[in-house]
Amino acid sequence: MELKVKLYLTDDKGEKFMGIGVLWLLEKTDELGSLLKAAKDMTISYTKAYNMIKRLEEELGFAVLERKKGGVSRDGACLTAFGKELVKLYRTFQLEAKERVMEPYNEFCSALKEKMEEYDNG
Repeated sequence: MELKVKLYLTDDKGEKFMGIGVLWLLEKTDELGSLLKAAKDMTISYTKAYNMIKRLEEELGFAVLERKKGGVSRDGACLTAFGKELVKLYRTFQLEAKERVMEPYNEFCSALKEKMEEYDNG
């Protein structure tokens, strides 16, 4: 048995705007210097990637990407200073939250094993 934990930030209507997918998109955009290239690399449409970032920025009220206009491809983008801090904070939050859930999960597994043995022998 294995535990899978998915964490999302939601707005007041319960709509997701930040999760691991958005984090990966931000990291990939920073790595490749382009939202379009990041979307292609992650095999999602540019429109979906753009909307993910737009939704995040609207909800937070801060730009996370600096779009570079001009040049032949017109697809350059990099993380803003705020975007870089968000990535660090969210990555740390994800890791810490998942680590902390392991203790109660292990306790649950032990208690479940005991109950299963109790009922198996009963």
